[in-house]
Amino acid sequence: MSFTKPNGNDSGDRRRFLQVLGSGAVVIAAGGLSGSRAEAVVPATDPDSQKLLISPVEVLMREHGVLERVILIYVEYIRRLNAGADLPHAALFDAANIIRSFIEDHHEKIEEDFLFPRFRKADKLVDLVDVLSEQHKAGRRLTDTTLMLAQAGRLKDAQDRQKLAETLDLFIRMYGPHEAREDTVLYPAFRTVVSPNEYDALGEDFERKEHELLGGDGFEIIVDRVAAIEKTLGIYGLSQFTPHT
Repeated sequence: MSFTKPNGNDSGDRRRFLQVLGSGAVVIAAGGLSGSRAEAVVPATDPDSQKLLISPVEVLMREHGVLERVILIYVEYIRRLNAGADLPHAALFDAANIIRSFIEDHHEKIEEDFLFPRFRKADKLVDLVDVLSEQHKAGRRLTDTTLMLAQAGRLKDAQDRQKLAETLDLFIRMYGPHEAREDTVLYPAFRTVVSPNEYDALGEDFERKEHELLGGDGFEIIVDRVAAIEKTLGIYGLSQFTPHT
């Protein structure tokens, strides 16, 4: 098989092409291999050969998955508060700390530093970005209250229990629409305000920030912490949520 490029160095192009093949990658060319420029190099699917790139939107949306699982933990606490059931304060405190450290100080900080300024500079979705920014601030105030009320001894007071239920409900009510609007409007539009190269590079930057915050397997560590809380509350098993109709 030959690999040529018009008006170029044939031997050099062939050598680079063979080097790419030797790395276990697949070359995708515009209009076929012969006589065209390779547009992209797709990493091999062998997990031991190369690390597949992750897009910035994929990073952000999987972090939304963590947020949604903590919201379900909050739902369970509201149920127990209303039923006068047992309230393991340590699990609630850990859940709120995940919101504080991973969602607010990491996930939302990425949005505020890397997404929102680019949308404002491009004059796109500015009204939405402004609302999302205000909701981030409101969410931090709600988390302050949750962390305060989740302290040992506070959940024995009836007024504190009522205040906690109201705070968790406000958090859930705001963040459901908040993350849904980001997933369906803001994130899909992100490609329109950055170049393709910048978009790809940001995915690696976002994932690296996860590792810097939590260590080598940062996302997996957070998921394990959430799962441990779910097991403490008896809501880990997915099948229990299947309706029997």
